Amino acid sequence: MPFKAVVFDAYGTLYDIQSVAAVTEQAFPGHGDIITQIWRIKQLEYTWLRSLMQRYVDFAVVTRDALSYTLRILGLQADAATRDRIIAKYLDLDPYPDARAALAAMKDHRLAILSNGSPAMLDSLVKASGFDAPLDAVISVDARKIFKPSPQAYALIEETLGFTPDEVLFVSSNPWDVCGAKAFGLNVAWIERVTPDAMAAACNKTDLVAPLTLFKALRSQMDELGFAPDYRIAALSELPEIVAKHEP
Repeated sequence: MPFKAVVFDAYGTLYDIQSVAAVTEQAFPGHGDIITQIWRIKQLEYTWLRSLMQRYVDFAVVTRDALSYTLRILGLQADAATRDRIIAKYLDLDPYPDARAALAAMKDHRLAILSNGSPAMLDSLVKASGFDAPLDAVISVDARKIFKPSPQAYALIEETLGFTPDEVLFVSSNPWDVCGAKAFGLNVAWIERVTPDAMAAACNKTDLVAPLTLFKALRSQMDELGFAPDYRIAALSELPEIVAKHEP
């Protein structure tokens, strides 16, 4: 069956969340890497906790709260202007180098984002990168007031685009998102940017594991939840070939 739509996760898939490290390092020299990793871990954790507690706040609030936690536990002080400057990077994350070409190569399909990001955050992010032109829709979970990987979040794809799960290819680099989308019934492509062999080699180099290495160990490897992606790719640039193979 041909894919009628290709839907992307935003953070970590089309946009490099590690690009915030330049801003955190500038604000707190010597602490940029550890801030970036703890911040992202807590940001994700807060989405899952709030969904379970049924105490939704949008992703902008979650992101700010996760940063506050991070700075507090590291004993770092920041004035309002510094916090705002750090937070603002989430409105202008660096796209992955192959993202623009991949979107252009699939322009004959409906292209969309489904993200935990708030509408305002996603609007700024997509416009800053120029991806508002190739994308047909930018879908925020805010419409359902619950974060991925809730099935209610993935249901927004059909509600917005009008395509059933078997007509959609969902793309994410986040293993938890891949599992959630597959459990919902979508066709799923996982961008495996870090291989298990590379991860093991990095962890075994020293007894003191670097923050980024620890983050990758926790967040870049496929989770043991019983759901596997349909496609494993190393980069966005591989997607057009997969989509083309499903043409009638």
